[in-house]
Amino acid sequence: MAKIGIIGAGSVGATIAYAALIRGVAREIALFDISRSKVDAEVLDLNHGLLFVPQADVDGSDDIEVLRGADVVVMTAGAKQKPGQTRMDLAEANAGICKKLLPEVMRVAPEALLLMVTNPVDVVTEIALKLTGLPWQSVIGSGTVLDSSRFRYLVAKHCNVAVQNVHAYIAGEHGDSEIPLWASATIGSIPLSQWSVPGHGRLTSADKDAIVKNVKEAAYQVIQGKGATNYAVGLAVCNILEAILHNERRVLPVSGQLCHFRDMEDVCLSLPRIVGRNGMEAPLPIPMTVDEETGLQESAERIRSVVRGLGY
Repeated sequence: MAKIGIIGAGSVGATIAYAALIRGVAREIALFDISRSKVDAEVLDLNHGLLFVPQADVDGSDDIEVLRGADVVVMTAGAKQKPGQTRMDLAEANAGICKKLLPEVMRVAPEALLLMVTNPVDVVTEIALKLTGLPWQSVIGSGTVLDSSRFRYLVAKHCNVAVQNVHAYIAGEHGDSEIPLWASATIGSIPLSQWSVPGHGRLTSADKDAIVKNVKEAAYQVIQGKGATNYAVGLAVCNILEAILHNERRVLPVSGQLCHFRDMEDVCLSLPRIVGRNGMEAPLPIPMTVDEETGLQESAERIRSVVRGLGY
């Protein structure tokens, strides 16, 4: 009988609700948006499809009370990334939105886990942690779950295998300083560095560089073409919600605060973690090369500097 609350009925928030509805993640989905006409229209559209999905109730309002009693609150509200903007360009505006809304969320859903999706997600996850006073396990950023999916898709396409058989992660910032963890990447238990199967290619250094460039530029390509990303991020967030509400203990590269991880602390970034009903656990001790660890530390400093610049 879980309840999902979603803040923001824009393209991302509405798509998360749609994906969660189709997959039967929760029995109740509530959307909050400051635009009453927008949230009413999205809720009506979703309710018209209830015949075709697992049983659920969908509600929405411009009153924060609609989120009361939610088990997980998903934060998607914020300024949209425009063509030519980086995610970090949104930091000041979206930090202000978090400062306004999160105390109200804590009033109506004090026991909820927070799932931050608003960009720059690592920055707003850190800010949410400080604004709410919740334990670090309970404030989860969507992080590089989507980036890792893009990464696996491109590796799978190059090697002509199913994407489900590729295990590889993007770590660090959900943004330009993110780090591909090639050292731990595998296909069917074979380290990617050793992958050489007739008819299924192998990855050269140039191939790897092209894949990473494509991963980093993917969102910009989508935004340039249609104005926003929504389908893949909706499915990625739904994946995290399933791991939480079904207590799947799934390993996901979500964003969360570090504490003495490879000499890094007091910063939120993405690393593979076990995610379940009680939130997320500490990062897994995934093997890294010296270059990967150095890149991760540089990514951490980039995030930390933005958070400090905002006064947190």
